[in-house]
Amino acid sequence: MLNYSKEYRIREKKEEKKEERPPQPLTLKRPDVVDAKVYKIKSPFVKFNVYVTLGYIMEYGRKRPIEIFINSKDLTHSAQYAVLTRLISAIFRRAGDAQFILEELRSIYDPNGGYFKEGKYIHSFYSEVADVIERFFRDEGILHVPEQGQQINIPIKTQLTAQHNVTDDENDPTNNNTFKICPECNNRTLKFENGCEFCVQCGYTKCDK
Repeated sequence: MLNYSKEYRIREKKEEKKEERPPQPLTLKRPDVVDAKVYKIKSPFVKFNVYVTLGYIMEYGRKRPIEIFINSKDLTHSAQYAVLTRLISAIFRRAGDAQFILEELRSIYDPNGGYFKEGKYIHSFYSEVADVIERFFRDEGILHVPEQGQQINIPIKTQLTAQHNVTDDENDPTNNNTFKICPECNNRTLKFENGCEFCVQCGYTKCDK
């Protein structure tokens, strides 16, 4: 016959709960060879042409961006281009849908103002990089493009605005959004006159180049 002492009690062993960690996004591994396209940016925000190389791979039958390289012979912006290259490439490799980067880049404004390009107002050099990435997405079918004949709703203003009187402040070139940024003095005082671009601030003109 077995005798049990009161000092010993049967205790239920509780299983230790392991701390659940959220799944980490998988980093896309770069193959040895990738396809790429090169785009040229000619912008008043920078003095020399900038070349943007966008690489992509095939994943499950669809094209996916994997890296970006931004190069120019202007060494004064080399650190800026290196940061953009590393950050955007990291987003391409880790994010399943990297199209959100377009909105983020376009939300950056240049303190000196922007300029109009093909009827569109460009806020900064980062916005131009976003336009190149979007063009790349459309060229390679990564971004959905409405098919030919597909209806697109565009709001149309039907009411005429009231007559606007030009003030002295609007006659000031620095306050006029129709002026471009001068590549020489970096002021928004470059205008198109008599078939040539002319800076009213420093006298720079493209016709002398």
